[in-house]
Amino acid sequence: MRLSQEQVRQFRTQGYLILDGLFSPEEAEALQDAFQRDSLIPGDHRVAEQDGGEVRAVYASHTRQPEFAALIRTPRVLGPVRQLLGGEAYIYQFKINAKAPFSGAGWSWHQDFAAWQMADELRLPRLVNVGVFLDEVNEFNGPVIFCPGSHRDGLVKKGRAAGPAASEQHVDPEDIALTPADMTGLVERHGLVSAKGAAGTVVLFDPEIVHGSATNMAPFRRRLLIVTYNDVTNVPKPAGERRPEYVVGRDTAPLELTDQEIVPALEVLV
Repeated sequence: MRLSQEQVRQFRTQGYLILDGLFSPEEAEALQDAFQRDSLIPGDHRVAEQDGGEVRAVYASHTRQPEFAALIRTPRVLGPVRQLLGGEAYIYQFKINAKAPFSGAGWSWHQDFAAWQMADELRLPRLVNVGVFLDEVNEFNGPVIFCPGSHRDGLVKKGRAAGPAASEQHVDPEDIALTPADMTGLVERHGLVSAKGAAGTVVLFDPEIVHGSATNMAPFRRRLLIVTYNDVTNVPKPAGERRPEYVVGRDTAPLELTDQEIVPALEVLV
């Protein structure tokens, strides 16, 4: 799959691009089932909400569930990623953010690249985020809200906020949260837009675009899978000095495309 020139232009200028219906309802359902299995596996890859109840995030599911191992290699995803990066890519981070009905907490305004620069001394923002809606996302269940075009301003904030880290398990947006003064100026210049769509919709977004989300106020689940691909030449600090694998992938080998489908689940992985 290749993006059109207009789609590439939108991604470059707005910092995000929504691809409706990239995955079928059946494929979205298979991914939902895979996440449900994975969220029950105990370990440091599993991050709970502050009240210790519902799952807030799960990392590196592609290493445990065949559906996600297939997804990261499908031409529908890897093709546009290579096109936008202009070369080979590898998995830098894989996570699924979950918002339970009536309780899923929001994520502070932030830029992803600020976290990765802080944690891994990553040199350049030569990455692409691929968000896959596992559920329908609407205005009620905490959609991701983008500040379109804000990626062209570069990093607003560098370094972690003063005080203890928000989480010992991962780099939380609270650690790099933007201030109300930051956001007022950004919104005056760029505005705001929320990413919504049916399950199976995909949103591509730049690592420097300012984004965040509110609490889930609805009786609907909102699970968002985010795969981050890094340019193979954009090398972070040595693996032994980096954060755990469930936060940042350790294998820098380029990914190969596969013709195998997400549905049914793979029996043999390539």
